[in-house]
Amino acid sequence: MATLLKGRPRLRQDLCWQQRQARPAELWLVIVDASASTRRHQALAQTKGLLAALFDQAYRQRARLALLTASGHAPQWQRHGLKASAALQPWLQALGAGGGTPLMNALEQARHWLQARRRAHPEEVVRCLIFTDGRLQHCNGVQPMPCDTLLVDMELAPVRVGRAQRLAEQLQAEYQHLHQFKVVN
Repeated sequence: MATLLKGRPRLRQDLCWQQRQARPAELWLVIVDASASTRRHQALAQTKGLLAALFDQAYRQRARLALLTASGHAPQWQRHGLKASAALQPWLQALGAGGGTPLMNALEQARHWLQARRRAHPEEVVRCLIFTDGRLQHCNGVQPMPCDTLLVDMELAPVRVGRAQRLAEQLQAEYQHLHQFKVVN
């Protein structure tokens, strides 16, 4: 553009070269607590609606997604840093709650995965989003994630226990309640 503002270039010295500045790649690690307790008060159903909006936002921003669900006996990886796409919709529709809460195992797995990912992609901007109601047996000795972290409290009971907020403090994570959650910009 600068070249054309100076008029038609006649000599090589008249050309202005500008290096393109690409945004660094983004990765959103989403950990979803899908234990049986998240069925209460439609917490998981409301979370699924927010996740659909989050996946749509990731697609528009060309962010990569890594998905980890914590339900049953062990956490399960759904996606490992792939681009967001419509292929996530069937998984999201099929996502159900049940079993125990292996959230602590999920956080530990995610931490190790992120450390390996950092070595492979050091320029990548990583954000971790954890959706949980905080109903854990214990959450002592939790290590912070090696990236910016947001914990979204899914607890919708009339009387809230507040464990998710304590977990966010231990993770040194930003805290938001499900009803105040805004999709990442």
